[in-house]
Amino acid sequence: MMTLTLLFLGFLFGGLLQYAKLNKYNVVSGLALRNDFTVAKAIAIAIGVGALVLNTEIAMGLASYHVKPFIAGGLVFGGLIFGAGMAILGYCPGTLAVSLGEGSLDALIGIVGGLLGGVVYTLLLPTISPILGPDLGNISLRSLTENNTLFFIFMLLLSLLFILAAFGLQKKDPNKSKRWIVSGMGLGLLNTIVFSSFVADRPIGASTTYPYAGDVLANMTQNEYFTKIETSGHWELMFLLGAFVSGVVWSLVRKDFRFTLLHENWKKHKGNSALQRVVWAFIGGFLLIMGARMAGGCTSGHILSGGMQWALSSLTFALFTFVGLLVTGKFFYSKKG
Repeated sequence: MMTLTLLFLGFLFGGLLQYAKLNKYNVVSGLALRNDFTVAKAIAIAIGVGALVLNTEIAMGLASYHVKPFIAGGLVFGGLIFGAGMAILGYCPGTLAVSLGEGSLDALIGIVGGLLGGVVYTLLLPTISPILGPDLGNISLRSLTENNTLFFIFMLLLSLLFILAAFGLQKKDPNKSKRWIVSGMGLGLLNTIVFSSFVADRPIGASTTYPYAGDVLANMTQNEYFTKIETSGHWELMFLLGAFVSGVVWSLVRKDFRFTLLHENWKKHKGNSALQRVVWAFIGGFLLIMGARMAGGCTSGHILSGGMQWALSSLTFALFTFVGLLVTGKFFYSKKG
């Protein structure tokens, strides 16, 4: 029953991403190129609306907090690396599965690069652990405000700020579609469902899938890190399988399923070389997962889920992710070829 529930939740996740095309290479790379803010708008409204519902749910005793620790080095370096990988690849760990279901071959290459990134991270973790710290603990708005009334006042103000920021970006966005409103609010509400103690009692996530699956494929399961991520990795793998099925089903329903390697933004800025796209998609996938694991999460499991909890670690990761994304986008897509 739990497996079917996970597949269904992943299917809904994939459908919400597809509705506003949040999984598309052109949309994600468009953010790196600063000519499509759909992803940023959807994340902002998802956090704003989701935080209001989630914190009310927790106050009613129906869910609990799952704040990620503030591991300074991992958040800074991991965020920058993750953002760079996201700009080059044009996908996030969760959107890779959906886009693969729609026939995007570069997403498949990115997944392969991500699996290798997961294996390499497992091997390097004992060596790089010192640069990931220090661990300052699970810091959030909740932990910083002992007074419940004060907490809810700040939570309400921050939520409204994020919602207003989303609509502010809409005014400056060349892409005037408003589907991001439905997708963003839907993702926030879906996350509150997953958080519920009656459903999964955990946040949505995706990036743990890659070291989990990579270590299994490489027969590297006899290590401390795999033991730590085994449960979450299996959960996220089933969740992303549902997202993949969603990509297949809805693309067939829309009649736009097709195998694609070179997307419009790539051809416009990088040319028509299939080999070049394959190489960079692999590198992007590798960097994406290395960065995600250094920081302890990704777009869905850290920025979205942590943002809804007003976790300092997640907001910091979001900041450095966008820095890495925009800086890499500026230079990587500066000219064709």
